[in-house]
Amino acid sequence: MNIDQFDFNLPEDLIAQQPVNPRHNSKLLSCIHSELGDFHFYDLPNLLSPGDVIVVNDTKVLKAKLIGLVNEKKLSFNLHMKNSEDQWYAFCKPAKKCRKNDEVYFSKSFKAIILEKKDHGEVLLKFNFSGNELLDKISKYGITPLPPYIKNENLENEIHYQTFFAKKIGAVAAPTAGLHFTKEIIDTLIKKKVLITSITLHVGAGTFLPVKTQNINDHKMHFESYEISKNTVNILKNAKLNGKKIIAVGTTVMRTLEATFLKFNDIKSCSDKTDIYIKPGFKFNVVDYLLTNFHLPKSTLLILISAFSGEEEVKKIYDHAINKLYRFYSYGDCCLLKRKGYVNKI
Repeated sequence: MNIDQFDFNLPEDLIAQQPVNPRHNSKLLSCIHSELGDFHFYDLPNLLSPGDVIVVNDTKVLKAKLIGLVNEKKLSFNLHMKNSEDQWYAFCKPAKKCRKNDEVYFSKSFKAIILEKKDHGEVLLKFNFSGNELLDKISKYGITPLPPYIKNENLENEIHYQTFFAKKIGAVAAPTAGLHFTKEIIDTLIKKKVLITSITLHVGAGTFLPVKTQNINDHKMHFESYEISKNTVNILKNAKLNGKKIIAVGTTVMRTLEATFLKFNDIKSCSDKTDIYIKPGFKFNVVDYLLTNFHLPKSTLLILISAFSGEEEVKKIYDHAINKLYRFYSYGDCCLLKRKGYVNKI
């Protein structure tokens, strides 16, 4: 398939630079019935039924953008995946200024050595700290790596760019569909007996990378670490047995659940890595509804939702959202999508 099939024109003023306050006042486009419905996020409980299961991503964003000196030249390193207790993969800019075995100084006492240099500016860094000490240093010297379309890097944005569920540090980008949730909405969902459970997928910097190949099949996904608990597995299986819906909050949850099923032909508790690339023709086995923000043109996320709901349906949804002035991307509004086809029972 050609990447141009996943392109659209978006007015720049529809790119959200700040979240709404309170967060649950964001707009929600319901796409689960024959007619599209314009709602607000605080209406979500009314769109779900008792016993349905909402699955969120409880990853927490790391201050993963580090500025360091290499041979007295200032370079930026965006950490994107942990390799060991003292090693991280990162994207270096400008990449041509660094080489294998170069030392990088982030402060007088905090440094790393470049163990490997790969394509597209990717490097493997070995730090002089490890474990929690390393995380403390990254937190002290790092910057929250906001998406390139958000122009203001400030403390307020760093606070906004965490979800209510953020608990396990390790992501370099927020699972932004979760940004709409507030305590008030969660309390309302619980009163309605909608279940909320979590997985962990540490979102990597690859989520910002556009598809640059003309044929979408030639695009390469980066690996991301994920974890699913026994408790979440039990909740999901019980919901399926009782004919209840599984609602993935964001594409990270979708990829985690579907990658696990693909590996085991079942949902199982595990800790693993995935580079799953969901394209049209993919057979979905777990997720019934997807709650997600509005995505960039020519992105793997737009390709994923086109696989989930159908290309023509997604075009209709995005045309509606643009005409109704929905706000796009990380701090923008969201939509509730229904899977096209049948979900196998687990």
